[in-house]
Amino acid sequence: MSCGGLVVLGVITLPGVRESVANARLFLRDMLPVGLPALDDLVSVGSETVCNAIAHTASGHGGQVTVGLLVGEGLYRLEVADDGAGGRRPYVKAEDGTESGRGMRVVEALSERWGFRADGDRTVVWAEFRIGNSSGNSDRGLSPACPTLVPTACEEEKR
Repeated sequence: MSCGGLVVLGVITLPGVRESVANARLFLRDMLPVGLPALDDLVSVGSETVCNAIAHTASGHGGQVTVGLLVGEGLYRLEVADDGAGGRRPYVKAEDGTESGRGMRVVEALSERWGFRADGDRTVVWAEFRIGNSSGNSDRGLSPACPTLVPTACEEEKR
């Protein structure tokens, strides 16, 4: 099944701890083809968005963060869902010379486009990366047309 023209390559749910940032990077590198021009940018954005979810939302207080990678006609879409931040939503912080607060500027600079959507108390941050021809599987994903989280990309379809 496709969701708004996108299909899921994989989804992973991780505990809201710092070590999960490295695990998210490994997951994304394992899911993407070697030599993909956008590989490093996509992995960097994944790292930033997972780190932000853990640092700034309930995910980092005993919660979880879910990372999804979807593919569609000419693009990859990264989606990171957190456990909520009391109604606060991600934004690009103005440059103030400090080392913190740069995460969403990195996301904005490295992705073709990005945004977020509320999912109840949760927030799903997404970023898109242009590619050449692509293909994927038929799992359901995190995209707006299919809001159900897939527990694992390796589940066999039930018939």
